[in-house]
Amino acid sequence: MSRAVEETNRRMLRARDAMDRAYAQPLDVPALARIAHVSPAHFARTFRATFGETPHRFLQQRRVERAMALLRETDRKVTDICYEVGFNSPGTFSRTFSDLVGTSPRTYRRETAGAAAPTCFTKAWTRPHA
Repeated sequence: MSRAVEETNRRMLRARDAMDRAYAQPLDVPALARIAHVSPAHFARTFRATFGETPHRFLQQRRVERAMALLRETDRKVTDICYEVGFNSPGTFSRTFSDLVGTSPRTYRRETAGAAAPTCFTKAWTRPHA
């Protein structure tokens, strides 16, 4: 692997790690490009080429993963969870959740209630797939 490719991968990983840490914050392509020290257009193209999905879709998946855990492990309102994981609207949250998981947040909560399995298995089995 060339030095330039290694550096590009490091920059993309830096931005992806920032998304993992700050998934609930309002992150857009220009902010993520600043973290990676590249232009927004270059960042969007390179991120997709590196990880196989757009930065927006990656961030949505992280937010939905966190929401799934909160739905399984807490009795908090779906609307509160929506805002906590970084969505600005319950409608967008519900639509995105349904697209990625295949069911609504409320149905997901109902279906996973009382499912006793180790957390590592639950995370592996319930990871959203686009």
